[in-house]
Amino acid sequence: MTDQLVLQIVREAFYYVLIVSGPLLLASLIVGLIISIFQAATSISEQTLTFVPKLLTVFIVTVLILPFMISSLKTFTIELIKMIPNIK
Repeated sequence: MTDQLVLQIVREAFYYVLIVSGPLLLASLIVGLIISIFQAATSISEQTLTFVPKLLTVFIVTVLILPFMISSLKTFTIELIKMIPNIK
């Protein structure tokens, strides 16, 4: 196994991690930002107020993009399996 092959695999792994987790993190970030603006506007300083909406948002986004996530991870896994004969 060469250094270039290892770097390629790691680069693709990071790419797929970003593709799979990116929408979840972005949705959580947007909901957290909206709730923090609401808290600042109303002077509510409850720390646990953001937890439930973020949890629900991540759950809903996960359910909505689950087919895309599975497809992406399946593609990456198939690429890795196809690389096995080339590894020396």
